[in-house]
Amino acid sequence: MTDEIDNLCRFLDEQRAVLRHKAGDLDATQLQRTLPPSDLTLGGMVNHLAFVEDWWFRRTLQDDQDAYWAAVDWDADRDWEWHSAADDDPDRLWARYDAAVTRAQEAVAADPRGERESVHPRRSGEPFTLRWILAHMVQEYARHNGHADLIRQSIDGQVGDP
Repeated sequence: MTDEIDNLCRFLDEQRAVLRHKAGDLDATQLQRTLPPSDLTLGGMVNHLAFVEDWWFRRTLQDDQDAYWAAVDWDADRDWEWHSAADDDPDRLWARYDAAVTRAQEAVAADPRGERESVHPRRSGEPFTLRWILAHMVQEYARHNGHADLIRQSIDGQVGDP
């Protein structure tokens, strides 16, 4: 890997660790708690980020989406991954998340060139690059980790990063 891709992967791994710190070690009830007026939950966030990992690194980059996500009727509920998490226990959520992260890391390792082009392009027809996907994922996690920080503080007062 290049220094640039190594650094982007490190930044992404740091953001993944922040999510684990914010949403880890909570029971099912705590993972479903909201901070009104928002309806976001930490369980929904874990499930959403598992989906996003799969979407970008497998579906978009490689055209190889996990069967779990491919079977979802997204037309019936465009936020299914957020809502369906209420039915999952913490072990199942984290297993799905960990598997998605592992598959994402494998997808990067298979061809770590920053200019590597995605199989599925943007609406304009221009492909995404691995560099863009990694930077986007850092941004995705950073945004949601800010939400996670507020929700976790409302649950048990925990603040700060690992």
